[in-house]
Amino acid sequence: MREIPIFFSIDDGFAPFLSAALASAVENCSKDREYKAIVLHQGVSEKNKARLSALATDNFQIEFVEMQKGLESITNRSSNCMRFDFFTLTIYFRLFIASMFPEYDKGIYIDSDVVVLGDLAQLFDMNLGENLIGACADKSVVDVDIFARYMEQAVGVNRHKYINSGVLLMNLKALREQKFDKHFLSLLNEYHFESVAPDQDYLNAICKDRILYLDEVWDVMPCEGHTPVQNAKIVHYNLFSKPWCYDEIPYGELFWKYVAKGGFEAEAKAHRRAYTNEHREADKLCLKRMLERAEEICRMSVTFRNIAEGGVQIAL
Repeated sequence: MREIPIFFSIDDGFAPFLSAALASAVENCSKDREYKAIVLHQGVSEKNKARLSALATDNFQIEFVEMQKGLESITNRSSNCMRFDFFTLTIYFRLFIASMFPEYDKGIYIDSDVVVLGDLAQLFDMNLGENLIGACADKSVVDVDIFARYMEQAVGVNRHKYINSGVLLMNLKALREQKFDKHFLSLLNEYHFESVAPDQDYLNAICKDRILYLDEVWDVMPCEGHTPVQNAKIVHYNLFSKPWCYDEIPYGELFWKYVAKGGFEAEAKAHRRAYTNEHREADKLCLKRMLERAEEICRMSVTFRNIAEGGVQIAL
């Protein structure tokens, strides 16, 4: 029976939060399948590697692979920043999984700010057909008019078809055949598209029309005012909705349950205590800047949509 590869990406500061993702995935996996969590990382300490590795079981392996080489062209510039306020290479690691791991024809990528409540074998077993990826439509921002217009006018994707890149079922064989990583780097280095969500926007633009849309239970995000999703398989604490930063985040109790099982409860609680009103004000300012930036990008001549309409191949 095939081993199920599950990719995560972190730096050392995110190790406590990954522990909740791993502990929950291990607890809810089938005892009849084989799983392997592959943690792509940048500078995770040996101590944290050992603590996270201790969560492995007989049928759920955990391996660490350091990333850096080959990503030198992704530099710290505004167009490559996450949330508009900080730069981290880790968000780009998912784009190189296909070429880095030729032994796998299929795999799962999951952001590390999650808890996994379902069996990932159910996700892995879905038939991708000729699609490059499977993902959920991003319902966390589709109701924000500025972001919705940005999806359509800048990225060139219908607002209801724009996917969140935090949970991906990946057709690694097809991505290799299409030379996805080289295509991405070519676009990045040629156009330096200004972007609100860099890796996510590239995935949406490049994989357009070759996406299997997953049921929303596989990427449930805590959205204020939204009806809670029943039978969530993965809860994704995206953007600012982090239980280790804010109280009363929907589904937050699940994070605290699993971070305790993951062995990093003390670190997570310390982070929560240290998150001050100054940090909260900075988050509000960041969101304001993201909205302003989204509007600015829509008015630019160099956008995914404009370049594609000019005859350049963006979508594979």
